[in-house]
Amino acid sequence: MKARDSLLLILIVVAAWQVFHWIVGDIALRSPLVTARHALALLADPGFWPHLRETLLAFAEAFAIAMGIGLFIGLTLGASRLAGDVAEPILVALYSIPKVTLYPVILLIFGIGMPAKVAFGAIHGIVPISIFALNAIRNINPVYLRTGQVLRMSPLSATRKILIPAALPEIVTGIRVGFSLTLIGTLLGEMFGAQRGLGHMLLQAMTRHNMDAIMALTLLLVVFAAVVNAALLSLDRHLHSRA
Repeated sequence: MKARDSLLLILIVVAAWQVFHWIVGDIALRSPLVTARHALALLADPGFWPHLRETLLAFAEAFAIAMGIGLFIGLTLGASRLAGDVAEPILVALYSIPKVTLYPVILLIFGIGMPAKVAFGAIHGIVPISIFALNAIRNINPVYLRTGQVLRMSPLSATRKILIPAALPEIVTGIRVGFSLTLIGTLLGEMFGAQRGLGHMLLQAMTRHNMDAIMALTLLLVVFAAVVNAALLSLDRHLHSRA
């Protein structure tokens, strides 16, 4: 049923895309078939793969940093009710700040290149992961904790058997949100301050109004993000159903 629903959704999106192309024409949009052909041609181009590797490497580093720092902040603050109450409004305020305004500071600190786009990608993912992890710990049913005390569990055993399983579903939800935002931040970093990567290619295509390249790159990025998000969403639903 889920596979059929997913296929139906894809068909609806492609049909809407085709209809919109008929309305606006080739100047603003390419058809799904033409875009798919250009995406395949792009994948067959040897010059494309160094840019892809650059983006994937920068994104992987940024996402790892975002998860590590975000989980550390969220779990640490969530363990203390007072610290969580004080920090949550601050984290929400930071989350609402447009990260583009911080990019000049990032460039001054890290310079143009890989470190800057990794840092810019990471700052997009740290805060949402922190917020979800913080709330995951704070929202654990007190009955679970009292049960651990009644069973005389050690802190390590209670963490492994109670805290982590109870908090994991919401933590995975935060990681899923952080994944999308980190990817966006990495691509923006490549557009503003890099000489390689898919974001740089996309900016060059936009500058030249190369609609074929714009649509092909966008399609590849959407497919990548959709596949990973689908896997994370499946894990998320599985964990929530078990919880």
